Amino acid sequence: MTEDLNRQSELKKMDLCDACAGIQRNWRRAPGHAELLQGQNHQEKRGPTLVTITRYQCDRCGTSWAYENNKRDQHVGWSVVGR
Repeated sequence: MTEDLNRQSELKKMDLCDACAGIQRNWRRAPGHAELLQGQNHQEKRGPTLVTITRYQCDRCGTSWAYENNKRDQHVGWSVVGR
């Protein structure tokens, strides 16, 4: 639990470029921005369904993002995963 809190505070301290700061997090179908470079994707089981998670990295500020596409959950989408 403490490790999760430390990770969250570390991510809050990260300096995001204006385009990354404008991404709406945790909302499915929210747009990214033009300078996100797509990386690998994989599937994970979430309950009875498989969801696709795609990694991205911002070409401007280097922030790493993950986008979860889960049609059964509107409150997934973009999340910062590090630098």
